[in-house]
Amino acid sequence: MDFNESKNIFLQIRDWLADQIMQDKILPGDKVPSVRELAVDLEVNRNTVMRSYGLMEEEGILENKRGIGFFVATDAKRNLLKIQKESFFEQDLPGLLHKVKVLKLNSTDLQSLIQSIQSNDHEN
Repeated sequence: MDFNESKNIFLQIRDWLADQIMQDKILPGDKVPSVRELAVDLEVNRNTVMRSYGLMEEEGILENKRGIGFFVATDAKRNLLKIQKESFFEQDLPGLLHKVKVLKLNSTDLQSLIQSIQSNDHEN
């Protein structure tokens, strides 16, 4: 995992784990790497990983089973979807809409995006 300087490392770790869950690479009930193990793998401080896991526990993404470790919560994907949709609408979409307006993009310019969005209609 390559870290960038624009975002806190613990948030980047959280986002990476969230992405793994959203892509079904880590499933509900699966044990995630121990704090120590992930810290060694990523070459970060254990407190940084613990902060990521703590945040994910607060968000209902991970469950801490004392003495055993952290596991993906049953409702993790549903909770992540809700959190990420809210973030998209509050943080990402306004900038995207501004660019569409400034660049004077029209429906022809965005046709592939519109088709991609329409392909998701059956999932919601």
